[in-house]
Amino acid sequence: MAGMTRDDLSGKMGKIDFGMLSTRTDGGAIASRPMSNNGEVEYRGDSFFFTYEDARTVSDIESDARVGLTFTGAPGLLGGPPLFIAVEGHAELIRDKAQFATHWTTGLDRWFGQGIDTPGLVMIRVRAERIHYWNGGDEGEVAL
Repeated sequence: MAGMTRDDLSGKMGKIDFGMLSTRTDGGAIASRPMSNNGEVEYRGDSFFFTYEDARTVSDIESDARVGLTFTGAPGLLGGPPLFIAVEGHAELIRDKAQFATHWTTGLDRWFGQGIDTPGLVMIRVRAERIHYWNGGDEGEVAL
């Protein structure tokens, strides 16, 4: 079976509502938490998430910017296995409201009641360096 392209993965990731963002803590443990995938934004190798300044996620990234993302799609036709995606990358913390606005969707208002003006709001950009996927019998990596 032919391998998937970044565009193939982008279309499939847009249908996945949540993923897991994993960071390394000061003690060396791996901490994971669910983050909204924001499927309204076309994937081009960067993922964007919002959190609060005082979240452990922020301090973890400040100590070690290497992160992992995992996504699991819906089960395949006739109960086949879902699509699994693992992303390794580097995170950057962004505190610029103009950049917030570029990636904001109304669904985020549920968690951040004042929108891009929510006090302590931080955007996390994860730049993918390696993407591995498993899609039924097909697996591979996507070069970015």
